[in-house]
Amino acid sequence: MTVYDFTVKDIEGNKVSLSNYKNKVLLIVNTASKCGFTPQYKDLENLYKKFGNEKFEILAFPCNQFGNQEPGNNADIKSFCELSYETTFPIFSKINVNGKDADPLYKYLTSAKKGLLGDAVKWNFTKFLVDSNGKVVDRFAPTAAPAKLESIIEKLINNI
Repeated sequence: MTVYDFTVKDIEGNKVSLSNYKNKVLLIVNTASKCGFTPQYKDLENLYKKFGNEKFEILAFPCNQFGNQEPGNNADIKSFCELSYETTFPIFSKINVNGKDADPLYKYLTSAKKGLLGDAVKWNFTKFLVDSNGKVVDRFAPTAAPAKLESIIEKLINNI
């Protein structure tokens, strides 16, 4: 199994097969608009501008499971990201990343790369790095600045 086996909904509610991202390095991040880590949107956009092309994508999944820090609906989230951070990378529909109602993609991600709390996602802006074969290769804590991932991402891109 790989991330390509999953279908998710984009911010507009349309189904998107993650197989559309085959042969790309992916950084999958659970996000929130009212979190202390929210300024990472800017850093993520900078990463996307640097590497985002036919070999790299950032996939953002808003989540309201941590301190109710993503209370808005999908339209609110889309507007916030575009107006506040001028994001251009794909943002998907709000999901749960932990618990019995966790999105199947996140059940897969968290079982593939455990964190300090085992399977559970610790907080907003936890990052999963996926290689161009759709395999989860690393997991980063919310405190990991996106800029610090540049060399790892570049290495994976160069191996495609």
